[in-house]
Amino acid sequence: PDIFMRRVQANGMWSLFDPKETPDLVDTYGEDFERRYERYEAAGKAVKQMRARDLYGRMMRTLAQTGNGWMTFKDHYNRKSNQTGLPHNVVHSSNLCTEIVEVTHQGETAVCNLGSINLSRFVRNGAVDFDALASRVKVAVKYLDRVVDINYYPTEEAAASNARWRPVGLGLMGLQDVLFQLRIPFDSPTASDLSARIQEEIYYAALCTSADLAEQHGAHSTFHETRAAAGDLQFDLWGVTPSSMGPGKQVSLFSTAATQTDRWSKLRQRIQMVGLRNSLLVAIAPTATIASISGCYECTEPQVSNLFKRETLSGEFLQINRYLVEDLKRLELWTPRIREQIKSAEGSIQGIQEIPEELRMLYRTAWELPQRALIDMAAARSPYIDQSASLNLFLAEPTIGKLSSMYAYAWKKGLKTTYYLRSRPRTRIARATSGGSKNVTETEAVSCSLENPEYCEACQ
Repeated sequence: PDIFMRRVQANGMWSLFDPKETPDLVDTYGEDFERRYERYEAAGKAVKQMRARDLYGRMMRTLAQTGNGWMTFKDHYNRKSNQTGLPHNVVHSSNLCTEIVEVTHQGETAVCNLGSINLSRFVRNGAVDFDALASRVKVAVKYLDRVVDINYYPTEEAAASNARWRPVGLGLMGLQDVLFQLRIPFDSPTASDLSARIQEEIYYAALCTSADLAEQHGAHSTFHETRAAAGDLQFDLWGVTPSSMGPGKQVSLFSTAATQTDRWSKLRQRIQMVGLRNSLLVAIAPTATIASISGCYECTEPQVSNLFKRETLSGEFLQINRYLVEDLKRLELWTPRIREQIKSAEGSIQGIQEIPEELRMLYRTAWELPQRALIDMAAARSPYIDQSASLNLFLAEPTIGKLSSMYAYAWKKGLKTTYYLRSRPRTRIARATSGGSKNVTETEAVSCSLENPEYCEACQ
């Protein structure tokens, strides 16, 4: 909750309660949660109190050591959920991969029906073909909606939830392919603008299709409980005006498909008239398996390496970034010596001076990108994601200070969830000081990173 992060920032105390004594806390969020939480504190119901930074530091250490214990922000995903239009509707947690955030009740188990669009298929003549993308989104939403009706449900609670809310989660994969094809470095402002524009078009086309389906078959039965029924779409909950983001920016990179400035207002009015067939529409899943099958990079992630091993039933095979190979062949640099250098550098080309700087910038790996850029890009497209996204972060050698700064920044940017922390196998967790107890070390590292946020190189 936000109150925890604020107390971490202020170096305040944090109270731990027995859930049997405070059963209502789990079913609240935001200001309501804070009022109840502080009332229980004042009543002396805390089982234990500790510095918020001590607890936060322990969380960061767990992340550094295991990569697990994913950070999700309950207030963010409840305030920005279309399903929480009424006070009794609360999102309690996410799914395993943190992209699905849906309301649950005693008699309802949240279910989601997932699909992903391969963006690499929509780059034509040096631009993204948004008309073709919108067409595919409409087809995907229709099929995902149909899955709700014909699916097999293992429990009555799952069937009840899916029938009432009819949520779907249409995601994407191959963003890195698009950026390679258009020659755009992953951490550039142009990449962030394009990512947001793509996400806006997906969200818009999905909403249009859901409104069409509602007109044909009826809105989902809980539409009146949603924020969309009151006229609030996802970007409204972020305080963002669509025309100030994707549309109209870097037009030379995009197709000529025009974006009307008033299209969102018209769609909003239509939704209030006919409703939506689906309470939720967009979620970015990890796509690890299907991206491999489709021959593109995973979801919205940067490439992890220019050289990687693919394991199949037939054996193990080394594969290399095909876009890089094409560029090196064009420059007559695809030589045995260059290949061996790439292999020796574990897929990095940053130390190969024969390769032009422009290509070295374009083909950086996730380990060589500033993580602040990944968080900024995620925040830029999030106003068009009504569920959430699986966001992996990459630090070769994580420290408590780096992680503290990085996740505090993600919270400040309004992200709903994060996923794995990826680190190198050789990682050793560095201590902020050479002496003292583990708790002191963690707390000092957290304090340093929060009080000097620009110092942490992880976010530079």
